[in-house]
Amino acid sequence: MKELSRKVFLTVFGILSFFLIVSLFIVNVSSYRREYDGVKRNLEMDIMEGPGRFKRPDQPDHDPDKEKGPDFDEIDNVWIMDYEVYVVHLYSDGTVLKIDNLGNEDSDFDVDSAIDDILQNSTRGTLKVENLYRGKYSYNYIRDNMVVIINDSNISEKIRKLLIESIGVFLLIELIILVISKMLTGWITRPAKEAFEKQREFIADASHELKTPLAVIMASSDEMMADESNKKYLENIKYESDRMNKLIAGLLDLSKLEEGVSKENYVDKNLSKIVEKTALVFEGVAFEEGVMIETDLEEDIIHKCSKEEIEKLVSILLDNAIKHSYKDSTIRVELKRKSGIILKITNKGDPIKEGDEEKIFERFYRADKSRSRSDNRYGLGLAIAKRIVLNHGGTIKAVSDREKSETIFRVEFK
Repeated sequence: MKELSRKVFLTVFGILSFFLIVSLFIVNVSSYRREYDGVKRNLEMDIMEGPGRFKRPDQPDHDPDKEKGPDFDEIDNVWIMDYEVYVVHLYSDGTVLKIDNLGNEDSDFDVDSAIDDILQNSTRGTLKVENLYRGKYSYNYIRDNMVVIINDSNISEKIRKLLIESIGVFLLIELIILVISKMLTGWITRPAKEAFEKQREFIADASHELKTPLAVIMASSDEMMADESNKKYLENIKYESDRMNKLIAGLLDLSKLEEGVSKENYVDKNLSKIVEKTALVFEGVAFEEGVMIETDLEEDIIHKCSKEEIEKLVSILLDNAIKHSYKDSTIRVELKRKSGIILKITNKGDPIKEGDEEKIFERFYRADKSRSRSDNRYGLGLAIAKRIVLNHGGTIKAVSDREKSETIFRVEFK
């Protein structure tokens, strides 16, 4: 249930955040592009005699209307009011003849330093628009001994301000999106959560209710075994009672684990010792099945965990490996610390059916139903193992090597 809620939350949060980022990106790019085009359009104007007298390159050289001065009622001529433009007239030898200020006369922009830098580092016919976020000025070194310079500082301040405001808006709206995502996640998953909770409560309640009569049946059958005439029927009762007892125990374990655990209850334990001890316990079981167990354990690997749950995890994986191993084969148990803590249990036997690698961890899933039933196996063991691993923040997967007839269960803890 937690995994479902997490995925729904990440999906909702990711979609809303994506649209927010795209929207703010478009706003900032559009603003930058608009200012960039404005600067470039100003620099490409042909300046005529005197400040405020200008025309576009595609206009005729002699236009009586334009020679009277700018007509600010025309949209093409309003451009210069929004920018701080300097027109520098040069002698043929490159020295400055005069500077016309078509912008803010109170500006502290150092035109002399700018023109010196341009004359030293540029050639005639060069038009350069600086990065408006950090540039100082843009210019057009016109061929007829004239340089048009635009002070970019006000433009930079404006678009940087928009960028900072966008970041502020982004953080604020992200916080709102976070709250909305949590609310939507709760609303979307509520039916599934209620159904899951009812299912879990039913399993727990039913299991507890069945334990008492089952215990009475098992105890009564033990007492009645003394009478040989009842032996056949009592053996059936005993067998079915054992099966039901295992099923109930598995359901209770799974129900308890699915409630989740508090990590505060986990303490530092020596995983190497836990795995070694559990493997020793199963050596006798393996021997009866004609299988050997060998271990390769790195010493003193400490991990914050529940000792009882890790013992159960290793027991389930070893029991599974023994049941599915060929006679006279060897099960390898490895525990290493690499990028994380890796536990691997490898056995030689029939490989897992292709496509079943994930399904075998589902509750009540049995690849071989007939054999599982005869062995009192209900498909709960690996589901319990997976839940234990997830509760410890780890991952578990099964892989079969069909060429070597090997199956590896790999558990990794961070």
